[in-house]
Amino acid sequence: MPDDSRVVLAARGITKTFGNHTALNNVEIGLRAGEVHALLGENGAGKSTLIKILTGAYIPDAGEITVDDAPMHFSTPQQAQAAGIGTVYQEVNLLPNMTVLDNLFIGRQPRRFGMVDRGRMAREAREILAKYGLDIDVRAELSTFSVAIQQIVAIARAVELSGKVLILDEPTASLDRTEVDKLFEIVRSLRDRGLAIVFITHFLDQVFELSDRVTVLRNGRLVGSEAISGIDRAQLVRMMLGKDLAFVHPEFIDVEARAADPLMQFTDVGLRGSVNPFSLTVHRGEVIGIAGLLGSGRTEMARLMFGVDTADSGRLEIDGKPVNLRNPQDAVSLGFGFCPEDRKADGIFGELSVRENIVIAMQAKLGWFRALTRDEQLEIAGQFIEALDIRTASAELPVKLLSGGNQQKVILARWLATDPRFLILDEPTRGIDVGAHAEIVRMISRLREDGLALVVISSELDEIVSYSSRVVVMRDRSMVAELHGADITPSAIVQAIAAQNAEAAE
Repeated sequence: MPDDSRVVLAARGITKTFGNHTALNNVEIGLRAGEVHALLGENGAGKSTLIKILTGAYIPDAGEITVDDAPMHFSTPQQAQAAGIGTVYQEVNLLPNMTVLDNLFIGRQPRRFGMVDRGRMAREAREILAKYGLDIDVRAELSTFSVAIQQIVAIARAVELSGKVLILDEPTASLDRTEVDKLFEIVRSLRDRGLAIVFITHFLDQVFELSDRVTVLRNGRLVGSEAISGIDRAQLVRMMLGKDLAFVHPEFIDVEARAADPLMQFTDVGLRGSVNPFSLTVHRGEVIGIAGLLGSGRTEMARLMFGVDTADSGRLEIDGKPVNLRNPQDAVSLGFGFCPEDRKADGIFGELSVRENIVIAMQAKLGWFRALTRDEQLEIAGQFIEALDIRTASAELPVKLLSGGNQQKVILARWLATDPRFLILDEPTRGIDVGAHAEIVRMISRLREDGLALVVISSELDEIVSYSSRVVVMRDRSMVAELHGADITPSAIVQAIAAQNAEAAE
């Protein structure tokens, strides 16, 4: 049973800034012996920054860390490890081309007569893994085993090296249900041995299944820490999203008027291991909002719709005719546009100019045998710089030098220049200033009124309620609800996100 009396690791007043951005502001957390402590929050909440501080990868600007009441000042991961803190990431941080036993003993190989004692290593490796229910060939390369076994090896190494605190960062993201059950069995056994365990996940059912306590961060601040027995799913979702549940869906969005003008129909479209089959009709002149927690399948749905990932089931019809959607080139030729969630990694071409970023999709659609002249490019870029009020000293300025809000408007301009009929926006207002945020929200409404069909993914419930004709709710990689009309409220979205699925409820 969890020992609620002894705090193994305490972090108080943790603050960390990067330039003008405050990633953590006066955050605290206490990890207790014999307890699984879930750490939750959406993108940008500060989870990763906090974990990097606890493990010595970052040095905090302010605050203190204690381990067993002794003050600690970590400046390297090795120092945190020596203090008893181990971490296992979603992408297993071991060496796949080395053997299991070499991974277990990296940096601490036993020696005999000055030579590495591989026989002893093999015996001890088998003994260690037997504690975790593994009986495998420890002399085989790690890469020959499943992700689940690789994670168990990583956990075994972290516990052997550290032994006080174990941090598990999205450990179940790539596992099936049987593998998750095995992992949870191991985590519970480690908890019962007295370890303090941090569990980072986006699967709420797993939080309630495994955790004893939960801490929620939002926008770099501590929202609260609660015993899991004292909180329900809806409360937890509200803590994560921080929304006023009294907001009402505007009445001016005439859903029925759009219903007679369908543009496309996705039927049982899915991809094994990514998002479960979904069916959705998209009409001209409507915004379909996609809501759900991070990891719910929102982005995976968008990637299938744009052909970034190729569906292995289902079909797509446009204007009642079946079409093939095998890749983004097909999507562009069909009149689709896509603004991805991570604009810096997947959206902008940072070294290219604002002009080049705006015209690149239009040029691809025209084909490279019909190259736009520089004058044509300048004219197109100038039109959209003015129309979207993109704040740039010149169309020739590298786009990486623009603010986040202006970069987002450049990506929007890129797709609007192609005269699309269907536009997918994944978190279009994340990480931008208030003024640009309001401009993009107004732009979404204008595009809808102009007859464009849009799918918009957003974590901002008030925002998604304000412009959506319908809201699709995703949970556990499945489409679990579709809200219409007066039912589109933050409270209804929260309830749909938080509802326990039938399998977990049994």
